[in-house]
Amino acid sequence: MPRRMFNRLRPVAERVRHSRYVEILGPKLRDSRLWSVNRRAITSAFGVGIAIQFIPLPMHLPLGLIAAMLLHLNVPAMVVTMFIVNPFTAVPIYYFAYRVGAFLLGTPPGNFAFELGWNWLGHGLGSIWKPFLVGCLVCAIVLGLAGRWLLELTWRWSVGSRVTARRARVRR
Repeated sequence: MPRRMFNRLRPVAERVRHSRYVEILGPKLRDSRLWSVNRRAITSAFGVGIAIQFIPLPMHLPLGLIAAMLLHLNVPAMVVTMFIVNPFTAVPIYYFAYRVGAFLLGTPPGNFAFELGWNWLGHGLGSIWKPFLVGCLVCAIVLGLAGRWLLELTWRWSVGSRVTARRARVRR
């Protein structure tokens, strides 16, 4: 299932790979390892992409592309994962991270008003910066690893069930 799904998206990825926008970013992004459909590259890109989403700066996509180039991860999977945090999901995700940090540090949760931008990072963090950043770090590590391994297990289960079904057909 996962490989089939990513293979269906391959023509779109090939068009993006050869677009003029990718040419601007240089030949590093044309490396075929960054666009191949294999389990390790896709599941790792998913996990790293989830972890990057907990960085409270509005620069997820550039960080994701840099991580994909350095770690040879699947770029389309990384880009799709970058859309987890969007204007609709940012507040609940970062509030959850703040609550995790407050719980881990043993501080009572205070008022939390999140705004995506540099101004909020400079002035809005105030007394909540420690629990917020600790929560972001812990959530990035735990949920990034959990997402990677959950996709890994789903991929393996999918392949195993197809092999089992194929063996059952051959026996009949």
